[in-house]
Amino acid sequence: MDKIGIYVVPVVIVLIVVFGVVKKVNIFDSFTTGAKEGINSLINIAPSLIGLVLAVTMLDSSGFFDIITQALSPLCEKIGIPSEVIPLGLMRPVSGSGSFALLNSILEKYGADSIIGKTASVMAGSTETTFYAITVYFGSVGIKKTRHTIPSALTADLCGIIFASLAVRMF
Repeated sequence: MDKIGIYVVPVVIVLIVVFGVVKKVNIFDSFTTGAKEGINSLINIAPSLIGLVLAVTMLDSSGFFDIITQALSPLCEKIGIPSEVIPLGLMRPVSGSGSFALLNSILEKYGADSIIGKTASVMAGSTETTFYAITVYFGSVGIKKTRHTIPSALTADLCGIIFASLAVRMF
């Protein structure tokens, strides 16, 4: 069973080539066209991504997340969200790698089977890297006005955070 994984990528590549030959598609031209479009997309979204990474780094280094965590702790404890997962809830909509580093830290400190570890794991799976996703997807197609996207997505993230804690406590 472990050996199947090493064959998946080569088999998929062969299937793509065979499909292209059967459909009489110029495979190399299609590949280079796709690569050019990928580079153009990267160039279009790079400024937004650089700004996002800079903002996250500045907020983290300034202690902003710590201040917000302290302010939200009493409210979160009242509604059943462990205060130890608040930084994860704050970081998750902003940075995927930063939130997974926090998740790893929480799991190492409290254990994967603790209420805190389970809540953090479910929270990470129930929320989205909202600002990153909006930056990449909207930036790649040139959308400047997000309208209701950000409030709706952040509301969904908040629901994911609250219900992650509730689900862990119930089950």
